[in-house]
Amino acid sequence: MFQQSVPRTTLESAVNIAELVYHSIVRNVRKSHGNAVMSILINMLQAFIFVIAFYVMFTVLGLRSAALRGDFLLYLMSGIFLFLTHTKTLGAVVGSEGPSSPMMKHAPMNTIISILSAALGTLYIQVLSLFAILFVYHAAISPITIDDPIGAFGMLLIAWFTGIAIGMVFLALKPWFPTFVSIASTVYQRANMIASGKMFVANTLPTFMLNMFDWNPLFHCIDQARGFTFINYYPRNSSITYPLIVGVVLLMVGLMGEFYTRRNVSLSMGARR
Repeated sequence: MFQQSVPRTTLESAVNIAELVYHSIVRNVRKSHGNAVMSILINMLQAFIFVIAFYVMFTVLGLRSAALRGDFLLYLMSGIFLFLTHTKTLGAVVGSEGPSSPMMKHAPMNTIISILSAALGTLYIQVLSLFAILFVYHAAISPITIDDPIGAFGMLLIAWFTGIAIGMVFLALKPWFPTFVSIASTVYQRANMIASGKMFVANTLPTFMLNMFDWNPLFHCIDQARGFTFINYYPRNSSITYPLIVGVVLLMVGLMGEFYTRRNVSLSMGARR
């Protein structure tokens, strides 16, 4: 009864970790609502409201002519879904269970499983919402054509990956500076409403404005995603390698910081949050 079963092979260890991640993902998905289906529908409704709000804003302000030649709603969704995936992943990673959480008292549970399940749960919901909205729009309103769907989806995954990386840095700092991390992560997510570049086309920006946005990996992801989405747009002012390099560097920094924090954390740190 008091003995813990230890996996004897690598395969058993992988199966146990996968099972833990799966149950943690289910728990994260059902955080916003007791019913998993309703939780997913609520997220889809948020994405739909985002798209409609930006469509109305662009129409009222007369900015539709500044968009790319092609389907206007597809142009909006190519920016909005990458923005939502990036920011929601960052928020989920920062809000995941830390080393001082009561969940860590359960022997098989650890912080890496908590972080992985938070990130994968967000990706699952966002991808499901993306395909559902695109299907409804394609079937009920207007047929859409994506020039390179695999490349566009790859940029969505890179936006998700960079969200994990930046979230890991904030998560490593969270037990030491909880107030600063809360404010900084919120400011970063709000700033990306403009700095992500989802509201404009990067090729049309003058140099002094490009210098204000090209530090942001999400800006590069959105611009490259539009290059894969539209056949008549070639992104000249962004790169695929930049967000990958930034993501890998920040992920390594975040993992080292999280390892140090886990080794030195105390229950008093959790009480301060």
